[in-house]
Amino acid sequence: MKKTLQELAEFVGGRVAGDPSVLIQGLDNIEGAGPRDLTFAVEPHIDEARSCKAAAVMLPEGTGDFPKPALYVEEPRAAFARLLELFTPKLDFPAGVSDKAHIGEDVTLGEGVVIMPFAVVDDHAVIGDRVTLYPHTYIGQYAEVGEDSVVYSGATVREHCHVGRRCVIHCSAVIGSDGFGFTTKDGVHTKVPQVGNVVLEDDVEIGAHDGIDRAAMGSTVIGHGTKIDNLVHIGHNCKIGPNCLIVAQTGISGSTIVGHNVTFGGQVGTVGHIHIGANSVYAARSGIIGNMPEGVFCAGFPVQPHTEWLRMQAAMKHLPELQKKLKQMEKRLARYEKENG
Repeated sequence: MKKTLQELAEFVGGRVAGDPSVLIQGLDNIEGAGPRDLTFAVEPHIDEARSCKAAAVMLPEGTGDFPKPALYVEEPRAAFARLLELFTPKLDFPAGVSDKAHIGEDVTLGEGVVIMPFAVVDDHAVIGDRVTLYPHTYIGQYAEVGEDSVVYSGATVREHCHVGRRCVIHCSAVIGSDGFGFTTKDGVHTKVPQVGNVVLEDDVEIGAHDGIDRAAMGSTVIGHGTKIDNLVHIGHNCKIGPNCLIVAQTGISGSTIVGHNVTFGGQVGTVGHIHIGANSVYAARSGIIGNMPEGVFCAGFPVQPHTEWLRMQAAMKHLPELQKKLKQMEKRLARYEKENG
């Protein structure tokens, strides 16, 4: 694809500074962009972009003089994402059901579905309009997949689970694995039947190798617009609010209720049966061990306000020095006591 800088500006609603006829043939990051590419930069990387090899740079509105042709927009990340879609059209698959797929009894298939070889749609499942099922996917009995959703290779949507509209489930994710419920008597663990399901609301994205456990009773719910990275575990009966971001290797224990617009950094862990307030951020490796209010920015284990955690980390750097001084003081005190017996 070839577009002039002016054409791209019109596409994203921005303005050009410099030569508007510069021809753009690709997109790349600051380090990788060449003389035919457009890149973008926000602070603290704008100075780095001044000397890059890109033909032009997308910048936030209000940035000062820039030595290269520039495309100014209000939100460079969002605008660049739109251009990525423009320069990388979606894969096109012919609608239809492969003769190598298995379709069970009493299955409802919407219009324009794409069901590839070796996909399995079990009895009584419902597949909405324009759903794409990649090879080796499994849609269980009585499960539902909403319109315009995509289920990538190796992913499983187990029995009775509901996937909303425009959802994306990446490779090898499991929606509706049994919750981890056991009773123990005399050292023997006995499984508690997990008879609930999982509900993914609209516009949810589930990363590769995620495990979303079905509820013991009722539903495990992932709120609309929530995006989950790879290698995340959500325990049974959790209720994750809308528009959350959950980064890789996070584990959320069963029956945890999370408000809307909460961000969990990588490897965050929680105990179960707690409430986590909305509009909050938890830094990587935070350990959440109790109910949390709304609107906080926390870090550490056990979790604490981020500013306090930073002060603690700064203080810990001085511990060896303080320990050395403490030992010196102990020796001086011992000599004093001996001399003044």
